[in-house]
Amino acid sequence: MPNDVLLQAENLQTHFELRKFGFVRAGEVRAVDGVTFHIRRGEAVAIVGESGCGKSTLARTVLGLYEPTAGSVLFDGVDMSSYDRRKLAWHRRQVGYVQQDPYAALPPFMDVRQLLREPLLVNGVRDRAEQEQRIRSRLEEIRLTPAASFLEKFPHQLSGGQQQRVVIARARILDPQLIVADEPVSMLDASVRVEVLQLLRQLQRKHRMALLYITHDLSTVRYFCERIFIMYGAKIVERGPVEAILARPEHPYTQALVDAIPDPDAANAGQYRKVPAGEPPSLLHPPEGCRFHPRCSFAIQGLCERHDPPDFETGAGRRAACWLYREAAVEHNLQR
Repeated sequence: MPNDVLLQAENLQTHFELRKFGFVRAGEVRAVDGVTFHIRRGEAVAIVGESGCGKSTLARTVLGLYEPTAGSVLFDGVDMSSYDRRKLAWHRRQVGYVQQDPYAALPPFMDVRQLLREPLLVNGVRDRAEQEQRIRSRLEEIRLTPAASFLEKFPHQLSGGQQQRVVIARARILDPQLIVADEPVSMLDASVRVEVLQLLRQLQRKHRMALLYITHDLSTVRYFCERIFIMYGAKIVERGPVEAILARPEHPYTQALVDAIPDPDAANAGQYRKVPAGEPPSLLHPPEGCRFHPRCSFAIQGLCERHDPPDFETGAGRRAACWLYREAAVEHNLQR
């Protein structure tokens, strides 16, 4: 693995077994099903897809909260499956987690000082002066100032935006190399979403952290990330630089997502938008072949419904798992 790659997943699978009456096997939910990607040090990457596509399961597998069914996750060159108890504790110090719902993420019986002190205590920072210095520094960093006026407040005494800032401060308290932000602004008012995203981006650049941003909202990705992975039916179907994908989406599903981005021009209000027919696939019984083919108006009969497309290289730094690009991929390789 190159030195600049911090996180790498190879054919990652995370499945969950379903049982009836507690002991009769009823099937398997393929929440993540053959995902390969990498994140460089200091890079911001977005994983985008509709609800139920496996984004959050992928994030929790990277965090070490779920054990992969197959495949591998390498963090800083070390396979996570080889972690013992001490190494897993080290990994969790290197990866911060920003949850979707800040109020649910913050215990209501702990004030801000206790919320930020707990991860320090768990990880062996016992000196009270160092604890206090780190806590106040993180509060100032997330712009809850003066810090002294927030230390003794409980979550219910904070606004939603302030709560999410405390969640970010807690994720940052141990100086991680990677932040996983799972829909970090979806529960916030529109007026504070941009502020929180800008804060995350500034912290990521200032401290050269890698950032894995999980979202269903393509409109926020343009200002936040360098690369984007489009996820559908537990698989990554397209990847590449953000500007290139938003300007010229290649996979039919990505095209549908880009078409669904709200247009701020009032003159276009009410304009018809193309929406794929049907529903997202069941991850308990996914369709054979390409998982998007039942909803795809470009599906190739006899091919898409039978064979899962590989990841075709379609341009500089771009890949798409779609049979439409098999000839373009061959031509691109010949020109290299």
